[in-house]
Amino acid sequence: MSHPPIDSQITFSYTNDLAQTSRFYEDVMGLRLKLDQGACRIYQVGGDSYFGFCQRTVNAPPSQEQSHVILTIVTHSVDEWHQYLTEHGVRLEKSPAVNSEYGIYHFFLRDPDGNLLEVQQFLDPF
Repeated sequence: MSHPPIDSQITFSYTNDLAQTSRFYEDVMGLRLKLDQGACRIYQVGGDSYFGFCQRTVNAPPSQEQSHVILTIVTHSVDEWHQYLTEHGVRLEKSPAVNSEYGIYHFFLRDPDGNLLEVQQFLDPF
């Protein structure tokens, strides 16, 4: 069985100073701000790949183990990914749920190396 579709990818990182990080990626790196969620800002790197930066005190991962980076798969098939991964014996950190603060439907899991992965759908696509 092949996996459900992937629409795009975002690599999220936490920052202690979102304003400073935003100035760097906008003014120095020249990346286009694609979505400003207040505590998180998403920049288009190219095509359908993005960097996202979130203020460290907000949007903490759901587990006790703090990750600095979140690898995010963006898809319209969140429930299908949930079923697919569950059928493959993957233990999830968080079941699919709506996060109204960020306008997303998502869940978390960890890869074999402990990296935090998020599978999400934007409820109001950008």
